[in-house]
Amino acid sequence: MTILEQTLSRIVPADQEARAGARRRLEQLAMPHWALGRVMDLAEDLAGMAALMPPPVARKTVVTMAADHGVSASGVSLYPREVTVQMVRNFVGGGAAINVLARLAGARVVVVDMGVDGDLGDLVREGRILSRRLGSGTRDISRGPAMSRDEAVRSLEEGIRVALELAEETDVFATGDMGIGNTTPSSAMVSVFSGADAAEATGRGTGIDDEQFARKVAVVRQALDVNRPDPADPVGVLAAVGGFEIGGIAGLILGAASRRKPVLVDGFISTAGALVAARLAPASAQYMIASHRSLEQGHRIALQALGKRPLLDLDLRLGEGTGAALAMNLVEAAVRILTEMATFEEAAVSRSPA
Repeated sequence: MTILEQTLSRIVPADQEARAGARRRLEQLAMPHWALGRVMDLAEDLAGMAALMPPPVARKTVVTMAADHGVSASGVSLYPREVTVQMVRNFVGGGAAINVLARLAGARVVVVDMGVDGDLGDLVREGRILSRRLGSGTRDISRGPAMSRDEAVRSLEEGIRVALELAEETDVFATGDMGIGNTTPSSAMVSVFSGADAAEATGRGTGIDDEQFARKVAVVRQALDVNRPDPADPVGVLAAVGGFEIGGIAGLILGAASRRKPVLVDGFISTAGALVAARLAPASAQYMIASHRSLEQGHRIALQALGKRPLLDLDLRLGEGTGAALAMNLVEAAVRILTEMATFEEAAVSRSPA
């Protein structure tokens, strides 16, 4: 069996006994029934994911996958392709938004080069980033497939390997992305998986104007017309209109789910990867936590297709893993409520209303 096949075979649904144990304690806490709402839902979910009561969440890792995209040459972004490699160096230097928010959450940031079009060899040699390169970016999806099917499988398997390598020292994973132009393949993928029109699944990414937006929608339409991806074939969709880092994110989610580790899914690009993972292994969705709803209009559609309700709605549109890092505080809060808050009996509080 391949590593992808082995991983898919090891993904099982969340543990119902652990969920029930968490629910019993949550229902006994000294407050009106389920008064902390979705924070309590999250605590129950986390127990089911880990199959443990209480679920461990102390060791947090944000995995930011980086790659470039051939479609960026079509004028779909405000920024040039060189920004991808520059931002990877900023991540390593600790000066990016994800570094700030990860420090606040007590999480480490692991950067993975899945296919950046630039020289990052010094960072690899120094052990400051992981190299899982499949090439110097994908091909232009408006002219043909982003990658071969073999490359799509390899991107998934490299993401799985990263998850498995980090799993021994990680309780909670978070996804992140970096890649100029990557909202365009994500829009195409979401259109395929949701059935939404290209104009509905496509947003303004880095803040493009009306003329650039019209061009971007046209590029997404052309990519779908040229490649005709089949929504029943998630690997084929990834190969046709995806990205190396999107495949890496999908693989990371699958690998984490196979080890019963929760994954905070970041924004639009990460959710496109999550859709691939969910189509390959429906049970993997039970290990995904939608961290936030981004300002990118296709993200709402993507979350609906994934069947997830986000924890936060803050008009974010950065990526990197920033929304997931912010949501880590809610994950820890949920487990602390589960484990540290007193029950009616422990607090000697009357349970019956006067």
